[in-house]
Amino acid sequence: MNNLIIFAHPNLASSTANSKIIENLRTSNLNFKIRHLDALYDSYKINVDAEQQELINADNIILQFPFYWYSCPASLKNWIDQVLTFNFAYGPDGDKLKGKNLILSFTVGGPVESYTPLGYNHFSVHDLIKPFEQTAYLCQMNYLPPIFTHRMIYIPGVYNIKEEVEDRANLHTQRLITALQNLDKNI
Repeated sequence: MNNLIIFAHPNLASSTANSKIIENLRTSNLNFKIRHLDALYDSYKINVDAEQQELINADNIILQFPFYWYSCPASLKNWIDQVLTFNFAYGPDGDKLKGKNLILSFTVGGPVESYTPLGYNHFSVHDLIKPFEQTAYLCQMNYLPPIFTHRMIYIPGVYNIKEEVEDRANLHTQRLITALQNLDKNI
């Protein structure tokens, strides 16, 4: 199966978790095509035709990103707005993504308990990502269970231990790879 990773991270040089996940994916045995939006389109001008062709060629579409302000980075939102167009992704003739699998793979900085009604974020992560689920349904895609990991931010001397974040990133990558391998088995 063709696995397309749409990766959004505005400052990969400062990333511990997402950079480790991408590094692990690049060295895995699975067939991945990785599109780092922030490296490809630093001006936010998307090559819509190229991106749509990548989506057409993919079986599995993975959105990889850090969870920013209860959503995705601006580059991924911009990509969604420009690429998932009427009569391509939805609408009377918009069936180009029909039947494709969508997996959200993202890192969350805060701990699990902060994403509860009594936590400081008040909502669960699943509640906060509902717009992605609805987008998949509108585009007739198979919305698969999201893969996300908490406590994935590292701020030296302030928050978390780098090696522990890297270990969680390794486990996160393995969960994603396993999910994709299971899709391959179910063909």
